Amino acid sequence: MEKAINNTEEKPLLPQIIKFILPLMLTGILQLLYNAADSIVVGRWDGPNALAAVTSVGSLVNLLLNVFMGFSVGTAVTVAHDFGAKDYKGVQKTIHTSIMLSLVCGIALGIVGFIFSGTFLEWMDTPENVIEKAKLYLMIYFLGTPANLVYNFGASILRSIGETKKPLYFLTASGILNVILNVVLVITCGLGERGLGVIGVGVGTIVSQYVSAICVIVYMMKRKDCAHFSWKEMRIHGDKLKKIIRVGLPAGIQGIAFSLSNVLIQSSINSFKEFAVAGNGACANVEGFTYMAMNSVYHATLTFVGQNVGAKKYHRINKVFLTCLALVIVIGVVFGYLTFFFGEQLLSLYLDKSAEGFDLAIGYGKERMLYISLTYFLCGVMEVMVGAQRGLGMSFAPMVNAMLGTCALRILWVKLVFGTFHTLASVYISYPVSWVFTSTAHLIFYLVKLRQIKKRAKEDALLTA
Repeated sequence: MEKAINNTEEKPLLPQIIKFILPLMLTGILQLLYNAADSIVVGRWDGPNALAAVTSVGSLVNLLLNVFMGFSVGTAVTVAHDFGAKDYKGVQKTIHTSIMLSLVCGIALGIVGFIFSGTFLEWMDTPENVIEKAKLYLMIYFLGTPANLVYNFGASILRSIGETKKPLYFLTASGILNVILNVVLVITCGLGERGLGVIGVGVGTIVSQYVSAICVIVYMMKRKDCAHFSWKEMRIHGDKLKKIIRVGLPAGIQGIAFSLSNVLIQSSINSFKEFAVAGNGACANVEGFTYMAMNSVYHATLTFVGQNVGAKKYHRINKVFLTCLALVIVIGVVFGYLTFFFGEQLLSLYLDKSAEGFDLAIGYGKERMLYISLTYFLCGVMEVMVGAQRGLGMSFAPMVNAMLGTCALRILWVKLVFGTFHTLASVYISYPVSWVFTSTAHLIFYLVKLRQIKKRAKEDALLTA
């Protein structure tokens, strides 16, 4: 059994961080590859409308999931603090509280999402020739939300103790199964030919989600250290739930604010009809690989800062922050520019060249890349700053910054700028503008909080001297 890894030891940071993020980066990229397989299969065998149906629901799904996914962030911070302080009983309490929480939230969200899928899509002004397939896919997808949350909570726990390889292995196995089911159901069984490809990819997605959830739970049951999970011990511990909610609820609200702005932007894009929606959706899938690579650095920042806060090694926090900041800029620039350079070839994977509107959809996708892919490293900078604040135990400030910088600013932008010019370019420019605004605010709050923590630590040291 692999040992939990404490990242507070006085060793060079860069090798430790790279060792941490590589499996996490591969996990995220593999996850997107399997999601991309859904889009590619349904786009090529069921046409642009089906592709638009599958890709257009992403912002809506994220909106509904984010409040609960915020609790997984609260779990990660709580585990990292306790683990850094070597409070292994506290780690155990958090694990069993969070798994119980993930099951309850997953079931509740699944029921709400299944019942109101059609209503949500109507609110987003989803095109009429897309909405029925989108509703069908969304209803199937929400059947998998309990497994989705259990896997993500479990993966957050493992990352917080330095274990990033096992989630990669579990995702690899479940993702391969997803691709096989896509091929069997959509192509071999002819669902794509009958215009029912969204059913095939939906079923493949939820089956793979349950497989990954089972894998992470079984693995934690077999561990003999502080990350051990037992069904008999699963209960809500009030003190841990309070901390999870204190950090996680604002993180969830922050995610909702971010997703609300994306839903609004998706609604604006929907006004350009199905070819723009298909091209935009394909591009968003491609961009996801850059985001996942950068997001691995966010998780490293949160975990390393959190463990060092727990261990009271405050002198290492800025080193972690600056190292992660440099890494995310390099990753964002390299991935973003490669995406733009090979944009047409990548977008062509999602649609059959003989399909109606192929050139239009590709053109719309390339336009999005021009404004977003080339500036995407700014999003990574913002993510690292959020990770650093959450690692410090901050919850309210990142939420407020996100609500102002991503939600309020983008809503105003869409209403004023897009309302005036009504072009896709006027929508896309809102992304880099909001990233710069929000990152600046995050940086100020991070520096103020770190200074307060160090000052309090000095005062405590003087009192105990």
